Amino acid sequence: MDRIDGLVVAHTLPGVEAYLALRQEVGLSGMSVEGAAVGLPRSLFAVTLYEQELLVGMGRVIGDGGCFFQVTDIAVKPSYQGRGYGKIIMGEISAFLDTVPKQAYISLIADGEAYRLYAQYGFVPVMPQSQGMFLPRIVPVTG
Repeated sequence: MDRIDGLVVAHTLPGVEAYLALRQEVGLSGMSVEGAAVGLPRSLFAVTLYEQELLVGMGRVIGDGGCFFQVTDIAVKPSYQGRGYGKIIMGEISAFLDTVPKQAYISLIADGEAYRLYAQYGFVPVMPQSQGMFLPRIVPVTG
C-alpha cells in the first residue's frame, strides 16, 4: 500500500457493494451482485484508491493470464475527478502490464473522452484493422 495525495493506493479488490456503487455513480453499466461476487475474485490485477474507508477510484485487469488481458472498470468518483487519480490508476495498471508476456494482446474499451487518458499509456485505436464489438446481453439491474 502506498499513500499518494492523502489517498491509500492498494492492490486489493473492493467489496462487491462498493464496486457496484462506484460503477453506478460514474455511469458504467449495471452489474448484478451475483456477477460481481463471482467476477471480482477472478481479476488478474486490481488497484483501488481509498480516502479513509471511502472507495474513490479503481481499475482492474481481467483475462487468461498469458495471452489476453483486458483493462476494465477504470472509475473515479465524479467529485474526485480532475485530480489525476485516473493517471494513478493507469500508472499502477501499466506497471502490472509491463510484467505480462510481450506477445500478449492487451485491450480495453474507451468510453467517451477516456481514450485521451489511455493514449498516454500507449493504447491506440484498433480501427480500421479491427472493430470492437459486444454481445448485448446486459439487462437493467434494479435495486
